[in-house]
Amino acid sequence: MIRLPGSDGGVREYNPRTEPLVLTTAGALTSRTVFSAAHVVADPYADTSPDSPAAVDWDATLAFRRHLWSQGLGVAEAMDTAQRGMGLDWNGAAELIRRSAAEARSVGGLIACGVGTDQLTGPAGLAEVRKAYEEQLALVEETGSQAILMASRALAAAASGPEDYLDLYGHLLRQASEPVILHWLGPMFDPALEGYWGSADLDAATETFLDVIKAHPDKVDGIKVSLLDARREVELRRRLPEGVRCYTGDDFHYPELIAGDEQGFSHALLGIFDPLAPLAADAVRTLDTGDVAGFRATLDPTVALSRHLFQTPTRFYKTGVVLLAWLAGHQDHFTMVGGLQSARSLPHLARAYELADGLGLFPDPALAESRMRSLLTVYGVPR
Repeated sequence: MIRLPGSDGGVREYNPRTEPLVLTTAGALTSRTVFSAAHVVADPYADTSPDSPAAVDWDATLAFRRHLWSQGLGVAEAMDTAQRGMGLDWNGAAELIRRSAAEARSVGGLIACGVGTDQLTGPAGLAEVRKAYEEQLALVEETGSQAILMASRALAAAASGPEDYLDLYGHLLRQASEPVILHWLGPMFDPALEGYWGSADLDAATETFLDVIKAHPDKVDGIKVSLLDARREVELRRRLPEGVRCYTGDDFHYPELIAGDEQGFSHALLGIFDPLAPLAADAVRTLDTGDVAGFRATLDPTVALSRHLFQTPTRFYKTGVVLLAWLAGHQDHFTMVGGLQSARSLPHLARAYELADGLGLFPDPALAESRMRSLLTVYGVPR
């Protein structure tokens, strides 16, 4: 029995599972293309402050990517889950991209990397935003990775309307040597992206987004939609040009979106698949056989954990992701770049542990319990 603090200020008793998660390795998934956005592992011994450049434990960070590849998942690198713009600056992201791309080549892993404008540290005009995007796109393409054109805070601040998005994205797509993934990240993940695509009205923004894609369908492999609105995603994917894929980024409705309907389905590029990698891969392998019910039976129970981790303020979901990586034994500590381990309350973390344990997510439940007890002790929770 372990005593867990609740959101009501009390402490409840919980009996952890004892059955370990059995991890398996297998080949590529066939019915869906599935990327997991991956977190970075901080160096716990670095003498840093929240304002310092990120100190990364490269060995542990790359080992976690090998774990994702071993499950058959692709890695979406240097994305929001890697604390891009929340502790990891462009210099750190560039090094992460170089190292992860080299690791992907060595193991034959699928990788796509985020391209943004986060080297800009102050107000910038459209020309500067375009130059920043070009610099990052060039680096990603030099590594041989697929590019993910991420939403830009600087562009959101500099653009005066839809025409600026059409012009800038058109320029970047013409430059890209290979088809890219376009990323629409909603303001629930980053408030600075309110009004992206030139309008706070999502219907109007959707039309601009589609105009960009329709003007360059040969340069768009797919879109990643992170709006936490399943209906909108389904409507959007049904309007995509032939051959352009939808990668769901909806961490609330992913089972139904990946399963799809008679008119199509979404592939996946999800932050929640960082902690859920083994279960997610197992579910998609079931789907590969045509067993939609079996797929849903495996993945549907994970939604409660995902909704908990991604609850408002959603951008702090990374704290729960790293907690679970520590509890699962993928890293030796619960430290994050920028000190973000403090971004969620102890009751929130305790509930994340309880939900993950209830799913049988931990390869070593005893280790997870021991580590959770040590965290509770630091916070003064009585045994």
